[in-house]
Amino acid sequence: MTLQTRRLAAARRYALVLVDLSLGFTNPALSPLASQADDVVNANVRLLAAFRQRSLPVFYTTVAYHRDDQARVFRDKLPGLEVLRAGSGLEDIDLRVAPREGEPVLVKHWASGFFATDLAARLRAADVDGVVVTGLTTSGCVRATALDALQNDFRTVVPREAVGDRDPDAHQANLKDLGIKYADVLSLDETLALLD
Repeated sequence: MTLQTRRLAAARRYALVLVDLSLGFTNPALSPLASQADDVVNANVRLLAAFRQRSLPVFYTTVAYHRDDQARVFRDKLPGLEVLRAGSGLEDIDLRVAPREGEPVLVKHWASGFFATDLAARLRAADVDGVVVTGLTTSGCVRATALDALQNDFRTVVPREAVGDRDPDAHQANLKDLGIKYADVLSLDETLALLD
């Protein structure tokens, strides 16, 4: 039996949430967690320009560990996370999508940008009712953040071209599942059109 689904009504006001577009995920020469993500970064450059032009809120997340006891089970499961030590430089946002003054970078320790952060409160303070979730990786932190966005009652959009994954099959499967149950998975152009 096919699950009934429908497209969400557009939000009144969107924020852009760029998930983990840090060097640890965008630069394969520096990090085992990274993948070739130039197309994803370029799509985010376009989105950033559109959000900034309209003075819409922009938020970033990055992963950085200051202590051994932070997210220890997650790090035990995925040992590659150990490279994301605070001060390593791998937590720095890729300069191609560098934050401007007033665009906060939230440090997280788990997959979701909402878990154990104040992202939901910041979004509400910015008077938004919808989020555009982008970044890396689709099957991990993007999925977790998009799911939690919905669970915090934000209308959630995931632009296909603005997310990526080391595993193409996982990327496609997660976009399909997100689109059925948790978010509107749209093209970059469709997403940009929502802002107008």
